Formats: sequence, C-alpha cells, structure tokens
Amino acid sequence: MAEKTARRGLLIILSSPSGAGKSTLARRLRDWDPSIEFSISATTRKPREGEQHGREYFFVSEPEFKRSVTDGAMLEHAHVFGNFYGSPRGPVEAAIGAGRDVLFDIDWQGAQQIRNSPLDTNTLSIFLLPPSIRELRRRLEERGQDDAATIDRRMQKSWDEISHWDGYDFVLVNEDLQATEEKLKSIITAARLRRTQQPRLTEHVRKLQAEFEDRP
Repeated sequence: MAEKTARRGLLIILSSPSGAGKSTLARRLRDWDPSIEFSISATTRKPREGEQHGREYFFVSEPEFKRSVTDGAMLEHAHVFGNFYGSPRGPVEAAIGAGRDVLFDIDWQGAQQIRNSPLDTNTLSIFLLPPSIRELRRRLEERGQDDAATIDRRMQKSWDEISHWDGYDFVLVNEDLQATEEKLKSIITAARLRRTQQPRLTEHVRKLQAEFEDRP
C-alpha cells in the first residue's frame, strides 16, 4: 500500500473577466512557490506568436478535443470566443494525490464543472474583480494582444463573467497588484491546512485515542 502524503494537493482556481489580472497573478504565485503546477489546458485555437505546444497550451484539433470530452478525459471544458478549452483530468488527479497543488486559470464555466466533480473537496476557488469597468478596458488596450473588435467582444462578455462572482470561495478586487498577490498567498497558505487536505489526521487522532485509553 502506498504511503499517504503529508497533505493532499489543492486544485486552485483563479477566474476573472479578461484584463482583471488573473494570468499575471497566476505567474506571480508560481514565482512565490515553484512547486505549484500550472494546469496546461488543451485548446482548439491557433497558437499566438511565441506560444509553444505543451507550454502555454496543448493545441489540438476540434475532432481530437471532442473525442477527449466524450471519453471523459477532460476535467472541465468550455467554448469561448469560437474555440474550445479544457483541462486534462489525469495529470490533475495524479498531482493532487501526490500532494502537489495545481493552479487553474479558467472561466466560471470551468470552475462550475470542477465544483460538480469528485475533486470539489480539494478545490479552492478565487474570483478577481476589476476596480472599475473603465480600468478593465484600459488594461485590455494596454496589453496589446487583441484588435479593437476583439476587445469589444471581451468587454461585452465581461459582465457575464462578473455576474458569477458569488460562486467562488473568495472574491478579491484587484486594484493594487502587489496587495492582491499578498492576499492570494495568505488564502492558499490557510487552505493547505484545511482538514480535508490532511489525510494523516484521522490516523493521528486514532493514535491519540489509543494513548488516552492506555493510560495507567
């Protein structure tokens, strides 16, 4: 029988409307603790300049993606801006069982699917709100990744994303990046100590009980 790990890993979900800072904060969390694994999603969209298969995403065809969904190999999946995105199930389950945290940069649809999965008890979900809609648009324009039409579509979708804020364990207003980062670190540190993340606790309590009953 395999030895139990000191703790079970967390499935950490970061969600927000585009431009609210989740990708930047996800990178900062991994800089803070390199043991946190970033869940690499599969997608049917074409790679952007500089992106590599297996690093930012697994770039797959639509038939291949749909076959994975049918086979139950995706933990969650969604259709966003004309493309499919999903998280392969196997690597996530293996990491959590081995005590390693897995970080997800996904939308509310994916978060909801994970919440309805057997991994719910190991999930920590955090939603990031922008300080204002005007600031959200400014950030989208400044990052220079999308044309004006795409930015307009992202802004139109932003309220749909924001409207699901109350389905998360924690909600943070990302007005100051450094302050938000520190709050995220505190949340994760505390969540790692949840009873559900410590598989050895039951055994320890039983030992305490045995010692108590064996007292002279």
